Amino acid sequence: MAQGTVQVTHTGTSRWRRRTGEYASLAAALEAASDGDVLTVNAGTYRENLVIQRAVTLRGPEGSPGSVRIAPSEGVPLTVRASALVQDLHIEGQDSSAPALLVEDGAPELTDIRVVTRSAAGIEVRGGARPTVRRCTVDNPGGIGIAVLDGGGGVYEECEIVAAGQSGVAVRGGAHPRLERCRVHHASGAGLSATGEHTGLEAIGCEVYEVKGTGVQITGRATAHLTDCDVHRTTSDGVTLDTDAVLTLADCRIHDIPENAIDLRSRSVLTLTRSTVRQFGRNGLSVWDPGTRVDANQCEIHDSTGDYPAVWVSDGATAVLESCRVHDVPDALFVLDRGSRADVVDSDLSQVRNTAVSVSDGATAQLDDCRIREAATGAWFRDHGSGGTLANCTVDSVQTGVIVTKGADPTLERCTVDSPAEAGFYVSAGGRGTFHGCRVSGSGGYGFHVIDGCRTTLRKCRTERCARGGFEFSEEGPLVEDCTSDESGGLRTPTTAAQETPAVQTATQTVGLLGSVPAQQAPQPPAPEPAARASKEVLGELDALVGLDSVKREVRALTDMIEVGRRRQQAGLKAASVRRHLVFTGSPGTGKTTVARLYGEILASLGVLESGHLVEVSRVDLVGEHIGSTAIRTQEAFDRARGGVLFIDEAYALSPEDSGRDFGREAIDTLVKLMEDHREAVVVIVAGYTEEMRRFLSVNPGVASRFSRTITFSDYLPEELLRIVEQQADEHEYRLGTGTSEALLKYFTALPKGPAFGNGRTARQTFEAMVERHAGRVAQVGEPSTDDLTLLYPEDLPELV
Repeated sequence: MAQGTVQVTHTGTSRWRRRTGEYASLAAALEAASDGDVLTVNAGTYRENLVIQRAVTLRGPEGSPGSVRIAPSEGVPLTVRASALVQDLHIEGQDSSAPALLVEDGAPELTDIRVVTRSAAGIEVRGGARPTVRRCTVDNPGGIGIAVLDGGGGVYEECEIVAAGQSGVAVRGGAHPRLERCRVHHASGAGLSATGEHTGLEAIGCEVYEVKGTGVQITGRATAHLTDCDVHRTTSDGVTLDTDAVLTLADCRIHDIPENAIDLRSRSVLTLTRSTVRQFGRNGLSVWDPGTRVDANQCEIHDSTGDYPAVWVSDGATAVLESCRVHDVPDALFVLDRGSRADVVDSDLSQVRNTAVSVSDGATAQLDDCRIREAATGAWFRDHGSGGTLANCTVDSVQTGVIVTKGADPTLERCTVDSPAEAGFYVSAGGRGTFHGCRVSGSGGYGFHVIDGCRTTLRKCRTERCARGGFEFSEEGPLVEDCTSDESGGLRTPTTAAQETPAVQTATQTVGLLGSVPAQQAPQPPAPEPAARASKEVLGELDALVGLDSVKREVRALTDMIEVGRRRQQAGLKAASVRRHLVFTGSPGTGKTTVARLYGEILASLGVLESGHLVEVSRVDLVGEHIGSTAIRTQEAFDRARGGVLFIDEAYALSPEDSGRDFGREAIDTLVKLMEDHREAVVVIVAGYTEEMRRFLSVNPGVASRFSRTITFSDYLPEELLRIVEQQADEHEYRLGTGTSEALLKYFTALPKGPAFGNGRTARQTFEAMVERHAGRVAQVGEPSTDDLTLLYPEDLPELV
């Protein structure tokens, strides 16, 4: 044996043997070794708590990785306090309060070690320790994967966290580790976490995925640098920064994130370079609070999977985008709240379903040399105090180029709008704005459309090939200097009859936001409206519905109250106040929509409603994609229902349990106010599952107070489902053959009544399935009789799934 080598062999007994002597334990052999000695451990399981305090080598046998198991019943299995070399060991921890592998000092090398434990940490590095950890694997569903604490550091190369009950890698207390080509996945907390002043984390070529928390979390004045890293398939946000955190992301990829891809708050700073953000459920970049700032250069944000703006800047934060691309998103950039600012330079915003740039609530946006194309609205400056500058920008293939409303006052210089479907520039509702050297060409509407007497300034602007006119001012107000158009009529401004000349055409008709003036057509006689049915006739149809006995009683009682109240008023007596808004609860397919339609007809027959028509909506019809659009959508739905019934299906979806920044609350608030202001014009019925509707009404007392009663629609009984099938058969000229009714009763009794059960819909689907199977059977008959063509038999029933 070479001088200075210590070899430990496992004899299969409780004794250890060394060529120069015997030791009672591996710990004793470690104690006897000197710096530079090599301890080679034979395969086996060692129930010892090892402490390495000298610069020795401890390794398993060559060619048998993982064959040496260090697995004591409690405490820390392996503690390293020197610049030792440890390799090819399998470490198992059993103590939930202690780490499995603890490095407290020195610069050891840990190579090809597998840690399987349910400990506080798989590997913990603290103090002045600076280990080099290579190709190590940590499986710790009970705690942190790798914890670097209290000034610790080191380099971690090609390591893998395969499971962690908390963070995959946690750094705090002034620690500074460096991760290279590491993988972190299946962590229950953050993938990478750094927190605390003077704490830093560097990661190069790493991958974080399949974590139940945030992919990368930097907080409490910590700093981090990630280069060429992937963060994807998280349950929460992709990257979060909070409380003076500083992060640099270079050449990174953040994708497949259900929440915000990157979220910054509380004076955090992010530098984002040559990185891509895609497939995110909320915001791609979410930037909040005064002092918070993101600088993005040569980045791409695209392919949103949700209904939120790609870049969100609010509460006084700042975002700078230079040479970036944002595309295939609902909205590209939203800047809101006084003090918030976005500076966008030499960037492309394209394939935007709604608004490319939205500025509201006193925020500011500065766009220079940018290109906006294929959007519903290029830029929208929404309200008082909101503004900024668009300079040398092009807007192409949009519905409307730039909108300025409600006192907003931006400056647009040398901007071009090509081929808008409607107006190139649209100003209304007290909007202002200064347009200098701007151009509109190929508009399907007007070039510049200014209404409501807005004090807009236009200097040296030009329009070309605008279908409805270059300049349209419905009232006096705009200040126009040196503007030109290729139209013979030049500018279209309001004139009096005395001022009219053939050379200047006067626009005498104005329309609402983005509306178009319809072509003049010969008047058509109105189609005759069907005569309103009497209440008794409608109630008769209600009574003919299968089942719903309690529902019929409730509707009749309510109808009687309204009818008697009307008669008392006619007799000069006081009528009891009856609130007509209703809550319908129950499972799908129980007839809620049908009863709502009949209820509207009944109220119309009694003179309570003008027409009694039904307008059915759900969350998607009421909730918009951005601030302000929800109130507009809700108002529009309410207006469509004037004189009739507004039926809101699955109303509880307007108030989800985890609402966050959800706009459903705005729909509820708007609806409550409309119900109060126009209580005689519309009857509102909210409907949905029983338990969900109870929760909805309990968390929204303002809504609950507007409704007089709740009507519960019970699930159909098997006998009632049979009657529905019988009605369907009679309506379609089929008959139930011998034994079919009994078979249907057994079928509906055995049918699972889970969440997917559709009640009346299920009965109708069953009948349709029977007809299809009947057709397949009768098609094989050469000369079918009338009975063959009409009789449905038990074998035509679909199979139970």
